Amino acid sequence: MSSLSSAVMIPASIPSPSQGVWHLGPLPIRAYALCILAGIFVGYWLGRRRWVARGGSAPVLADIMFWAIPFGLVGARIYHVITDAELYFGPGKSPLDALKIWHGGLGIWGAVGFGALGAWIACRRAKVPFLAVADVMAPGIALAQIFGRFGNYFNQELFGRPTSKPWGLEIAFDNRPAGYKDFATFHPTFLYEAVWNLGVVALVLLADRRFKLGHGRAFFLYVAAYTAGRAWIENMRIDTVNHFLGLRLNVWTAIILFVLAVIAFIISAKRYPGQEDISTGPAAGKPTAEATDTKQDDAQPSEAKADADAAPDGGTPGTSTTGEGAGDAPPASAGPAGGPAAEATTASKSEGSRD
Repeated sequence: MSSLSSAVMIPASIPSPSQGVWHLGPLPIRAYALCILAGIFVGYWLGRRRWVARGGSAPVLADIMFWAIPFGLVGARIYHVITDAELYFGPGKSPLDALKIWHGGLGIWGAVGFGALGAWIACRRAKVPFLAVADVMAPGIALAQIFGRFGNYFNQELFGRPTSKPWGLEIAFDNRPAGYKDFATFHPTFLYEAVWNLGVVALVLLADRRFKLGHGRAFFLYVAAYTAGRAWIENMRIDTVNHFLGLRLNVWTAIILFVLAVIAFIISAKRYPGQEDISTGPAAGKPTAEATDTKQDDAQPSEAKADADAAPDGGTPGTSTTGEGAGDAPPASAGPAGGPAAEATTASKSEGSRD
């Protein structure tokens, strides 16, 4: 028994990857970028399954994500650059470094905010309910964040305070911040947030299955649950950031968004109970009743013209002006030439032209 125990080796810490970049010829393959792309893929996969399960059209959702994803990536970088402007602007800094997204630096707040803006624009164009899209994508966003956090792991960044716990994260000497060079292991905040987000995914999925969350409530639940965890995890980090009233800026952001999400959830539950039906109309890839009526109205003049063309001499469709039927009626020129009949015919044609 003792020999078995000695054979089982429990690591005293979590090792960091030896490298985060591989080169395919002159092309660098960065683990950070791969993690972001993997997160986008699995997040969209989960959202697509939920959208289709509710009766939505997969191509319609793909069109919306075509707007949301680029907006989200740009917004994530913009938020990071704005909140950490001292890294890119000022004496000895290069503003062009703000464009080097492969070096890391994406803010989830900007990603979700700008991504929602892109989705809203696409939903407006397609006449699809935006909050229904936000609801189906909510757990997918949290799932994508899990993969994104492993990008921080490969970059050896955004870790927490020093710790001697068995799950402490080993950080290379060059990646340790000033004042912490003598410490070898730190709290793996990337892992804490990944595990927390996994719980957020489960919470939203279970709550949605039980209560059929609609009109933005699944999304508001995701925001509230994520920010609740982000606030305490953020406080553990030791990377240099801006502070406000003694707290890190991201902590304040998390607190404010948590309060707003809870308020929005309550208002939505009171005003809009139930869940939107996306199995009909544009969300399902089907035309609305209004669009169908418009098409029918546009088709009617063409049909009327075709009927008129089918009638000889502009007469009423279905009547005959020649043949046996014509012989039963008295001729129009029964009177003398230029008589009352001719005058009446001439007058009738003149009135028609005035109409």
